[in-house]
Amino acid sequence: MTFDRDNLIESILSSIDRMDYTKSEDIPNLDLYMDQLITFMEKKLSNTKRNPDDKIMTKTMVNNYAKSGLLPPPEKKKYNKDHIMILFFIYYFKNILSINDIKKLLGPIETNYFNQKSGLKLSTIYDEVFQTAMKQTEDLKKFVEEKTDIALKSCKSLESSDEEFLHYFTFICTLSFDAYVKRLMIEKLIDLLPDEKK
Repeated sequence: MTFDRDNLIESILSSIDRMDYTKSEDIPNLDLYMDQLITFMEKKLSNTKRNPDDKIMTKTMVNNYAKSGLLPPPEKKKYNKDHIMILFFIYYFKNILSINDIKKLLGPIETNYFNQKSGLKLSTIYDEVFQTAMKQTEDLKKFVEEKTDIALKSCKSLESSDEEFLHYFTFICTLSFDAYVKRLMIEKLIDLLPDEKK
């Protein structure tokens, strides 16, 4: 195993370049049955899979989201465009937030904007949030380069036959600490949100 800075950065940056979001206009206006919904989500999020066999979403997941109140229930076993946008939010949040935190965060969105026919619509919020997130890709690229260089420099003084592993280990620890701090920040912000019941 060799810590090849340039190849590692190139690999990560190409992953960042592949990141995209499904625009609200690309979500069907037709209501979908469960199988159609799962197929759609699988197709749109397939580039986020770590392994080819990973499942993006299953029927059980969607049913559990609806049962727990995380996702509004389907109408006559069909899911509309707003359901799909909420599922995209859930998909990205579930890797870093608890179900209760996601519920607290999405609750006001669902209460105030789900299936709204006039005024501010969920699709406008959805597109604004994802466009803002996608604008950060250049900052992410600089961040990756900085953290890679930190990992390389930090292990220079250590004399070990595992030098390459220690570079990777340091890089992963640095990224993990950053993710941990960001998660703490997110949780603090969620704790500041008013309780929907109040």
